Amino acid sequence: MDGVTGLVLAGGQGRRMGGVDKGLQLLHGKPMVAAVIARLAPQVDEILINANQNLAEYERFGHRVAPDAIGGFAGPLAGLHAGLGAASHTLVLTAPCDSPFLPLDLFDRLEKALGDNVLAVAKTGDQAHPVFSLVRVSVLDHLAKFLSAGGRKIDAWYSTLKVIEVSFDDEADAFRNINTREELNQA
Repeated sequence: MDGVTGLVLAGGQGRRMGGVDKGLQLLHGKPMVAAVIARLAPQVDEILINANQNLAEYERFGHRVAPDAIGGFAGPLAGLHAGLGAASHTLVLTAPCDSPFLPLDLFDRLEKALGDNVLAVAKTGDQAHPVFSLVRVSVLDHLAKFLSAGGRKIDAWYSTLKVIEVSFDDEADAFRNINTREELNQA
């Protein structure tokens, strides 16, 4: 295997948090994205940040920033598309900027289960967490066609691929994301 790229998805508009850039919101005195990078970095060979606003602020974290190639804040699939296109490795491990407690063994467990699938997705209970995934870069053309046809829903895209869901029931709290000011204050 030639390595893995970590992709932090920070390209959203933060609507549920009043339109602020969630990754840059402070948690314990540091931007949430810093906590995500700190937990993701030991698991990967490079970090990319998908962001569509405040690009200079994200660049200060010392990693390449890959904005969406598709305009209009098209969602996590547009971020994945940007990351797959910019990745230096054949595998991409994704995590959202608003999940600062992500598992430290995310890559190991997803990679172990990947097999000949093109995508391994974390799952707790019956809930898949599609923004926590290990993706083969080889799906980039397939994703580009899905997006150009107007597709935006992750589940709809996944249903067209060979995907395996990987249980993380023992680490369910690690997938807690922070979407609102109230959740940020509680964390």
